[in-house]
Amino acid sequence: MFDNIRMVLVNTTHPGNIGAAARALKNMGLSRLVLVDPLEYPSERAVWRAANALDVLDKIQVVGTLEEAVADCPLVIGTSARGRRIPWPLLTPRECGDRVWAESAKHEVAIVFGREDRGLTNEELQKCHFHVHIPANPEYSALNVAAALQVIAYEIRMSALAAESGAPVHFDDWDMPPAQFQDVEMYFTHLEETLTKLGFLTADNPRQTMTRLRRLYNRVRLDQMELGILRGVLTSVQNHIFHSHNKIAALEARIRELEGGDPGQGNT
Repeated sequence: MFDNIRMVLVNTTHPGNIGAAARALKNMGLSRLVLVDPLEYPSERAVWRAANALDVLDKIQVVGTLEEAVADCPLVIGTSARGRRIPWPLLTPRECGDRVWAESAKHEVAIVFGREDRGLTNEELQKCHFHVHIPANPEYSALNVAAALQVIAYEIRMSALAAESGAPVHFDDWDMPPAQFQDVEMYFTHLEETLTKLGFLTADNPRQTMTRLRRLYNRVRLDQMELGILRGVLTSVQNHIFHSHNKIAALEARIRELEGGDPGQGNT
């Protein structure tokens, strides 16, 4: 189950934090670290800070985008240090640990950490099913990224130890596996295209509509069959729009043809 859990660091600027994160992971029995477009890696400073966690560094995966980092994950949790204009389903670190450990028995899970100076962007956070917030001292709440990772990794380990002692946390079982991140992203693209074709969304319309729809679907946690059904609905809607447009175009062409005919032949 530990092998199904990955920590994702986005745009890390200080390589020492990568080494410290590797050390924090190994402390808690975890080992998977994914870097999204780091400023500097590989780095000797990362090796120095990792101490005896070089085996974690050796397995690091470096990718170009957050989408690549979490593509095969049905559960993605983003760390957030502040409230957002549009609230998102929020977990405490302990709730995060319980949910991550419970779901890691079934599929891949990712916890995403943002940049050292400004965290994750709103767009990145909207790609997550849940946000997790560490309730630090409000007078000095800025946590080093490796320190934040240590807190979350500790809570995951505590959930694992609780399960070992016979007191695991259970979430409702489901009849179908949850949809993967990349498939849900394709659905959102399909949904936006369809709503635009319907005229529900326009080019000058604020994107808050799609943000709220994202929140709705992420809160529901679509399974693979549900996602397939919804994609089929959108395809049917688009086919109907296409055929309707063709019928209208044919009718307009016929009207133009009649209007351009010879009145002496009885055309109107």
